[in-house]
Amino acid sequence: MIYDYLIIGGGIIGLNIARALKLQYKDANIVVIEKESEVGMHSSGRNSGVLHAGFYYTADSLKAKFTKIGNKKMHEFCESRGLRINRCAKVVVAQSDDEVKGLEELKRRGDVNGVELRWISKEELNEKFPLIDTHQKALFSPTTATIDPKEVTLEFKKYVQELGVEVMTSVSYEKRNYEYEIQTNRGSMRFKKLINCAGLYADKIAKDFNFGHKYTIIPFKGIYLKDKYNVCGLETNVYPVPNLANPFLGVHYTYAVENDSKIGPTAIPAFWRENYKGFDNFNLGEMAQILYYEAKLFLTNAFGFRNLAISEVKKYSKSYLLNLAKGLTRPLDMSGFNSWSTPGIRAQLLDTKTLELVQDFVVEGDEVSVHVLNAVSPAFTSSIPFSQWVVDNYISK
Repeated sequence: MIYDYLIIGGGIIGLNIARALKLQYKDANIVVIEKESEVGMHSSGRNSGVLHAGFYYTADSLKAKFTKIGNKKMHEFCESRGLRINRCAKVVVAQSDDEVKGLEELKRRGDVNGVELRWISKEELNEKFPLIDTHQKALFSPTTATIDPKEVTLEFKKYVQELGVEVMTSVSYEKRNYEYEIQTNRGSMRFKKLINCAGLYADKIAKDFNFGHKYTIIPFKGIYLKDKYNVCGLETNVYPVPNLANPFLGVHYTYAVENDSKIGPTAIPAFWRENYKGFDNFNLGEMAQILYYEAKLFLTNAFGFRNLAISEVKKYSKSYLLNLAKGLTRPLDMSGFNSWSTPGIRAQLLDTKTLELVQDFVVEGDEVSVHVLNAVSPAFTSSIPFSQWVVDNYISK
């Protein structure tokens, strides 16, 4: 069989590209292959579950273009399929005069991006959310919400199957055989167009098709400290002012869809791509390559990597992580934060020429193949419009 479209990767992006293609080409023969036994086993099912509003990103970025509409589209999808949504909003707080300036930059970006966002005074914050504290004022984002990312990803799988897309699990890409044929652990597969949405392995597959040569994936491990019964009593997401020079948003509180609270995440440099716990999925070749670039980043302190790495490793300490979070609130009952979440790995693209982390989405391709090389947060929120953009600009043209 020759597939019209063969998609590698059963995460939220791969499934949404399949959705967009099937809605546009109803008679197309489309298959999604996923190396795990189920979809959403990596980043798509292990992220924070926050539906972002879209005010962190500069107006010229793809992230700004897709996050606001993605938030709306994801709300609509969850509602239409009966999935849970916690419409808990978000507050971004400041702890100093300098951080108030950071809030003002976020407000400017939000205004340019057309995102609903408003100032909330310290007094109003105390009345509305008495457990949260800020310096002078805070930003209130009413459209931020939380969902269960695994539940949503599984529902997208079900949805695309209803449309007629074939989803094959436990099928892993091994190599490119010929121009329009790949080898998998289940045999060869032929296609008219291949779309690479392999997340942590997208750069490796791209190189087989002569793309992504100046990039490599650097994995960062994210874990949360969980308060399963929300003993702390928070009722919204609480974020600090981020360092806009890197793509991480800092330690914050997430009020999850299960009505539990989480503190995190970490952004700890990992040593191989699926370095979730101990030596699970250990790969010596991957570790050698990743350590080479991490050592380079550490020695040059590119984008402040050395400081980031040192501070992130400290977050393995429960007391250190709790102390970071305490600055965002008034004194809370922290006794419920007593277990760690399942770790996730962020597939962060590094430009090996400039030694900079790539902040925006990156896609490359030609008439044979398309490669989604960088689809980090807020890719889950943005997945519906971003996937349609990939189809419109790299597949249907």
